[in-house]
Amino acid sequence: MASLYETSPLYVTDQGSFINTAVVGLYSGTARELLSCIHEIEARFGRDRQKERRWGERTLDIDILLFGNLTLNESDLQIPHARLKERRFALEPLLELLPNAVEPGTGLSYRSICDALPDQEVRKIRNSE
Repeated sequence: MASLYETSPLYVTDQGSFINTAVVGLYSGTARELLSCIHEIEARFGRDRQKERRWGERTLDIDILLFGNLTLNESDLQIPHARLKERRFALEPLLELLPNAVEPGTGLSYRSICDALPDQEVRKIRNSE
């Protein structure tokens, strides 16, 4: 697991800060199966997607940023994550774990993408253990 980062909201700014991190691991199922597991976990932690505003407050939000070298563009699942290249709060913890990560299909360095983004008030608040 990467360090914990506190970030100001990026899209809907009339809300509190978020805590972000990233994890890497092996998963033997499909990306679709992983998404289903993620939705179950979020629901167990009180997330109700029907009652929340997009990019607003939520109890837990788990995103699939990458899934090996898979590229996928479906209505409810995009891999790499559809907005990864604009989100320093996702790229910084991801790059802490995978410093040489590149975008599948294009080979673009996520480090160079992250470095080109403006300061988005991403602050490391706890180092990984």
